[in-house]
This record gives sequence, C-alpha cells and structure tokens, in this order.
Amino acid sequence: MSKPGRVAYSLPESDVPEVELDAVFPAQYLRKQPAELPEVSELDLMRHYTGLSNRNHGIDSGFYPLGSCTMKYNPKINEDVVRYPGFAKIHPYQAEETMQGALRVLYDLQAELSEITGMDAVSLQPAAGAQGEWAALMMIRAYHESRGEKRTKVIVPDTAHGTNPASAAVAGLETVTISSDEQGNVNLEELRKVVGADTAALMLTNPSTLGLFEESIQEIAEIVHEAGGLLYYDGANANAIMGIARPGDMGFDVVHLNLHKTFTGPHGGGGPGAGPIGCKKELVPFLPRPQVVKEGDTYRLDYDIPQSIGRVKAFYGNFGILLRSFVYIRANGPEGLLRVSQEAVLNANYMMRKLAPYYDLPYDRICKHEFVLSGRKQKKLGVRTLDIAKRLLDFGYHPPTIYFPLIVDECMMIEPTETESKETLDQFIDAMIAIAKEVEENPTIVQEAPHTTIVSRLDEVTAARKPVLRYRKPAEENAVRKAEGSQANEGALV
Repeated sequence: MSKPGRVAYSLPESDVPEVELDAVFPAQYLRKQPAELPEVSELDLMRHYTGLSNRNHGIDSGFYPLGSCTMKYNPKINEDVVRYPGFAKIHPYQAEETMQGALRVLYDLQAELSEITGMDAVSLQPAAGAQGEWAALMMIRAYHESRGEKRTKVIVPDTAHGTNPASAAVAGLETVTISSDEQGNVNLEELRKVVGADTAALMLTNPSTLGLFEESIQEIAEIVHEAGGLLYYDGANANAIMGIARPGDMGFDVVHLNLHKTFTGPHGGGGPGAGPIGCKKELVPFLPRPQVVKEGDTYRLDYDIPQSIGRVKAFYGNFGILLRSFVYIRANGPEGLLRVSQEAVLNANYMMRKLAPYYDLPYDRICKHEFVLSGRKQKKLGVRTLDIAKRLLDFGYHPPTIYFPLIVDECMMIEPTETESKETLDQFIDAMIAIAKEVEENPTIVQEAPHTTIVSRLDEVTAARKPVLRYRKPAEENAVRKAEGSQANEGALV
C-alpha cells in the first residue's frame, strides 16, 4: 500500500555537485510532472518482489517434466565455483597471460567434450543450441564449397528437433523432410530416394524427439556418406547417451551440445546458454575462430585459422555457463556421467509404463530419456491435451511439452530427468492418473482448468495477435479495449 513518506531505500549523501537536469537534457525529454512512483517501506518492497518470485515455477521449486528440454537440477556447487573472484572478476580484454587459469578451463573443456562426443575438436563459442546448429551448418557449407561442390539440401526427419529447419534456412540451405516408419525410426527407403549430389547433410536428433534411439543409425550414416553428404548430430537429447554411446562412433561428422540442458547450466529465461560444436578432422579447418590452444605450458587464443567460418559470438562464448559445465563434468567423472544417462532412461521408462494404461502410447518400445503419450483417448470424450496440461497446474506441476512432435496427435512429451526421486515421479504419475479419471467422470473440471492459479486460462489467440508490450494504467487499458471494440464493430458492419 503506497503512503506518502514511506521509503524503501537509503542512499549516502551525494559528494558531487548537483546539476539541473534541463542543463543536461533537452526539454522534450523531461517530465512535466513527477513520476507516480509508489511510496512503500523496505519490508513492503521485499514482500512484493518475493511474492512475485514465488509465483514463478522453476526447477528449484517443483518438478519440471518439459520434454526435449532436460530441465534437471543445477547443482549449487556450479554456482559457488563460478563466483570465485579469479573467474568472476576477469575481463575478456585482459592480456592472455593474466587469465591462464580461465583459458586452461576452456582448453580442458574442449578436450572433455571431444571425448564425450567422439569428435576430434570442439569450439565453445556458440551461445545457444540453435546458434550451434547454424554454425555447424555453416561449417558443412564451407566444407562442400572448399571441394568445389554445390550442395544445398539438408534432410530433416519429421522427428527432428524443432529448430533444425530454421537453422538450415538461416544458413542459406534448403530443407527436405522425410517421414518416420511405424516404429518411429527414420524411413530408410524414403531416405535413399532423397539423397543425391545436392545433399549437404542429414540433421538427426538421436534419440529423436519421440524419445527413441534410431535402430539403424550406422546404415543411415552409410547412405548419407555414400551420397557425399555429412551427418549432423543435434545434441538436444544427449542426456540419454552420455557414457553409453558417442555420436562420432555412430558415424556423425559434426555435433552440437546444449550445455544449459545436459551439462546443467541454468536453463530458461532467454539465456545465457551455450551450444558448443564438435567435428571430425575433415571439418576442423572450418571451426569458428578463435580457438583455445596450448603451446608448452601456455594457453592462448588462436586466430590464425584461414578457412574458419569466422567469429560467431563476441569474445569466446558465455564463460560462466562453460565454467558451470566444466565443474559438472569434473564432479561426476566418467562413471558419474554414465550413471546420469542410465538413471534418466530408467526414470522415463518407469513413468511411461505406469501411464500407458491411462493414455495412448503411440510407440510401444523401450524409450530413452523421454517418451511421448497421446491424448487421443481423452479427445474422444471432449478433453484436449491442452486441457490436461492446464489441469496439471492445479496439481502444482509444470505441464510437459504438448503438441510436439507434430506427427503424434494430441501429443504429450514427458522427460523426468535423472535428478528426480521415485517419490516425485510417483506423485506426478498419480496426478496424471487422477486427471485421466476426471476426464471420464467429470470432464468439465478439466476443460475449465486451471482453477487454483493466480491467472486463469488466457485467451491465447488474442495474446498472440494483440500482445500488450508495456504496462498501461487500468483507465488507459480500458480506453484501448473500448477503441478496439469499436473498430471491430465497424469492421463487422462493413
């Protein structure tokens, strides 16, 4: 409650001469009246912002089964190390000899990610998975051009990660979509028909967004390589294979990783992220520059890479995220990373089998770190997957990914990750079963959900087409809505 005289801050007495604002800023940029700011106490202010933060759902406050996103717990030791003064207070413009420790971390992380993926070299520069995709495709394009070949087609399965077609387009390449077979694998006959002299690459997420491992991955690699194309590995789902299988051993030529997924950098909120790319020796000359190299006992940034696609990120990537991932890898070690994937796969299969009697299971086979269900059974009773997702909010859970992949009708993609306990999994399973029973016994309660959240179901179409991008006072908002209503009525009359 705002009340004149209440103050939520204290500032030291100014030790610089006061300057009149109109002597510094043009008159048109100065307020005619003081800003209408609330006057509240420090306690009121803290309760306001703490209350707002408590409305957010995050991995530290609840289960987050968002498929294909690997929303797992971020160990707090990562946060401790990244705040060490020697790391937190360095600056990219420092002389290289003054930040040898940081450069060593980057150099060692390159080597560790190379080993984990089976690649010959890694660049840590890309700042996100999608940027890693684009950078890798630019390398593939440069590789073909260096050989005097004009290859413009990128093959993308219908189970691929959603950003793949966009990344190919931004890289100046065309996409060709191929379908899956009845088991959820790449359709090999269709693949053989579309590969040719214009094939630049096949982009493959393995396991796919269906949560299924490609059973014929080596045959897929042979088909693409025989046509002269390259195989690109989308590492969004690497949490299922760490320590078990390596993209390089499957036949992939280039790979990106999402460090803010698999390797526990903070995830969400628009960044920062990290999407390193690794490649086989044939593509090493085209990696972004600079690269971190070691000469004797000294680490430095190497800019002398003539065939490089160039810099793709200011300085050398998001160092804080890279450091967190380095700590995560060192804390787990080879055996720990293997266990991460094993338990992620175990959790997903446990949950899938528990929910299969209540929802449709489109692909009845062992899944990897995630799985897809379909709400087709509930749709016949008038309840959509969107309704189920909204109802989960009343149970205190963030919904899983819905309506993706597109090839599964009324899709729900669920990824429990390895960091959740059996008790948490069982509680989520119980909630999903309860909702399935509500659909049969009282569908209205699901169709009208959520019932307990601060904001009820939104008009998503209007929000998308008429977004409110700045705060408006209630009177101003009402006036805008009234004007929009009048315009709509006039249009209807016309």
